[in-house]
Amino acid sequence: MKNLIFLFVLSFCLACQNKKEDQIIPHLNQKIDAWHNAAANANYDGYFNFIADQGIFIGTDVSERWSKKDFSDFSKPYFDKGKAWSFTTKERTIRLNDKKTIAWFDEILDTWMGDCRSTGVLSVHKGEWQLEHYQLSVTIDNELMPQFLEITNAE
Repeated sequence: MKNLIFLFVLSFCLACQNKKEDQIIPHLNQKIDAWHNAAANANYDGYFNFIADQGIFIGTDVSERWSKKDFSDFSKPYFDKGKAWSFTTKERTIRLNDKKTIAWFDEILDTWMGDCRSTGVLSVHKGEWQLEHYQLSVTIDNELMPQFLEITNAE
């Protein structure tokens, strides 16, 4: 009987945990989509308020490892002109830690550079999810790698 009660309580807890995850993942998808839309609509505050104060943005150029402040300072003139960048998500996967306080995601984006891949880490700050780390990468088909290396090695 004790085993049956334990099994019932365990099943109930797991069901509650899964339901919570089922609520968090769609919420995070909406937050990340809104962040991308903020850039597409040159919404500076909407874009940079989502990034944690200690957040890092890694761009496609090897020199681009930006703190939130440096990236926002660099980007402000583009947002002020009403033209930042537009990334549309084609595919995204999100995972959560056991405590549901940290999320990792990767996505394939349609951009002006073609398909890009990005990865990010989100965490909860004062009850709100914020972006801690984001990395944007340009993708190269494997069969084009020799040509790519030839171009980059020529520089």
